[in-house]
Amino acid sequence: MSFWPSHTLAFLLLAGFPALAQNSTADISENSIVVTAQRSGAPMWFIETPTGTVILVGEIRAVPKSTPWRPDRLEEATKEANRVIIRARPKFSPGDVLRLIFRGGRFTKLPDGSVAADYLDAPQRARLAALEEEYDKDYDRRSFLMTSFDLLARRLDFDDETTDDATEVVKDAADDADIPIIRPERFRGEDLLDNLAEADPRSHIPCLEAAMGATEAGQDIIDKRGADWRRYDVPAVMENPLEIALGQCWPWADDELGEEIRSQWVGMIADASRQPGVTVAVVPLRVLAEPDGVLDQLEAEGFPIGGPNWR
Repeated sequence: MSFWPSHTLAFLLLAGFPALAQNSTADISENSIVVTAQRSGAPMWFIETPTGTVILVGEIRAVPKSTPWRPDRLEEATKEANRVIIRARPKFSPGDVLRLIFRGGRFTKLPDGSVAADYLDAPQRARLAALEEEYDKDYDRRSFLMTSFDLLARRLDFDDETTDDATEVVKDAADDADIPIIRPERFRGEDLLDNLAEADPRSHIPCLEAAMGATEAGQDIIDKRGADWRRYDVPAVMENPLEIALGQCWPWADDELGEEIRSQWVGMIADASRQPGVTVAVVPLRVLAEPDGVLDQLEAEGFPIGGPNWR
């Protein structure tokens, strides 16, 4: 099901909300929050429960400034909500920082003096060599994950000239209005670093291939990703080479960490559905809309989901 901001009445009917004239004051307030959030332009989904509404905002990181969305509307809606759910940041201790310093080579370089050709097939190595020549870089000894980050952040430069992302908008609004903030359980820095250090370099090759594909495609994909996100064309966003690359890289693509991240989101949203009032949850779009992602899992559990097509 898809909708557009100008079709407010049609959206309310499709999403399963009763007519405004028949609502209680609480229902009218909830509908008002939903409509205000929708007018921000971010793609979102709605779960109506007997006691309230859960708004799932599909976030992409590094929204280009060219994307005409209205974060002030999301901020306004958040300040009227009962609670918000946003992503957590890893919990790093001073000891984790020292561990990174003393073991940095295990994160930044390929192990045991090996080189890229020891892991890549001939076509993969040829693609990497072409990018090395184009950007005057030597990736031969660098870990595939670090090479991927360099290609995306420095060569494609996908996170330059960006506007506010939904998490920061919602967090700041919740802080200003003293709205309770719920976050997933944070991963310990030690566990994350150990997971990364122990990973086989081959496990990062899909990330490298996706990063090379995004870099080869050029900067046009950056604005297109933002425009498709604003148009609620979720399948187009998910098929964008940049979004594919971000979703193929650690920690999202790590089987153990990725599964735990998704399970946390499903659990928090299910818990919120049992609470009264309105919950605003900002969830990474790739986690929401991927096959067997959060939306698929919620739907399989019987939650009625209103919003744009995600498949």
